Amino acid sequence: MATIKEIKQRRNSIESTSQITKAMKLVATVKLQRTKELAEKSIPYFNTMYETMTEILSKSANSNHKYIKSKRNAKSAIIVISSDRGLAGGYNSSVVKEFEKGIKEFEIDHENILIYSMGAKARDALKRKGYEIKNDYSDLLNTPSFEDAYNLSKDLLKDFEDGIISNIYILYTYFKNTVVHVPRFIKLLPISTNDLTHNATSDLATKKNMYVVRKSEFADSSNLIMNYEPNDDEILNLIIPKYVTAIIFGAINSSLASENGARMTAMDNATNNANELIEELSIQYNRARQGAITQELTEIIAGANAI
Repeated sequence: MATIKEIKQRRNSIESTSQITKAMKLVATVKLQRTKELAEKSIPYFNTMYETMTEILSKSANSNHKYIKSKRNAKSAIIVISSDRGLAGGYNSSVVKEFEKGIKEFEIDHENILIYSMGAKARDALKRKGYEIKNDYSDLLNTPSFEDAYNLSKDLLKDFEDGIISNIYILYTYFKNTVVHVPRFIKLLPISTNDLTHNATSDLATKKNMYVVRKSEFADSSNLIMNYEPNDDEILNLIIPKYVTAIIFGAINSSLASENGARMTAMDNATNNANELIEELSIQYNRARQGAITQELTEIIAGANAI
């Protein structure tokens, strides 16, 4: 049985940990409010961009545009967004699990994958698994901006045009609410209507999700004539980079909100568990102290009776 001193030391240690987790929960709560607001404000723009892309591609199904035509004998680029820090529950591990699931679903060759990482946790985990890290953009997570997303998309599109990569995917965590965060693995390029519809109608999508196309409206307008001015290639040259940038920026904001929500929940659970342990140890401490006092009194009385 633990001594009074050991119980007291353990209780003090847990109390110190509880203060840390409580402070981290407060910090995560403040960050969550900011990132959640940014993610929610950006949803209408990204949904509109998504629907616009679907409409344009439905009228350009036979196009040989460089961003639509599939390439062969090149590697697949995967943007992986995770966290730089731990203590966020299962947030980072779920990203790694979805990565393995996604490459199986899209039948991506393990030997031909280039990782464009944001966040040290998934980067290090995938590096240990033997995947090649092409570039690391973890700095973008500190103060994400649309310009940063544009620069990343520009690098990716250049590698795509140069034939270094043939496909571009993105893995991020969709922020549904404070306690529910769903990792999503979607294809960005080469882009097609089927890919867009697959992403939008997956079992992870709802009408309130980001990047959702309203299929009823799309079906009603599928027979309408769309005129391009000056031509469809120039329109696609303009709209597709904006689309890729928009998806990347939205994914960063959604992932940051998910990370802070996960960390807030994890720290709240840790604080509650610490308080329960402190209560149990306090009971053990009081019982041990009472037992020690009783033992001392018994010894004193026994000594007095002996005299």
